[in-house]
Amino acid sequence: MDIRQINDEYSVSGQITVEDVDQIKALGFKSMVCHRPDHEEPGQPDFAEIAARAESLGLKVKHVPVGPMGVTEEAVADMVDALDDFDRPMLGYCRSGARSTKTYQLAMSQRG
Repeated sequence: MDIRQINDEYSVSGQITVEDVDQIKALGFKSMVCHRPDHEEPGQPDFAEIAARAESLGLKVKHVPVGPMGVTEEAVADMVDALDDFDRPMLGYCRSGARSTKTYQLAMSQRG
């Protein structure tokens, strides 16, 4: 797991596993957003598996998938909602961290 800090409130990572969630919690993250669609790649853990572990540890989680069409208006709106509703610091993850970074940047520009 390669966590890269964007700012004090938001960091990104490539794909995480269910086992990584305990470490994410131990690092002080309070919420997570997944920007990767389920079944994008063979062997990728389903969001529901990661969400179940995260919720059992008290982390808030949201699935805001960004697929081949890129970051949609709906994804940005969902990310704005997550930023409004969830405690931070927040971790966004996808395959490489790029979609999580882009979705965050667009959401922040929309929030003003």
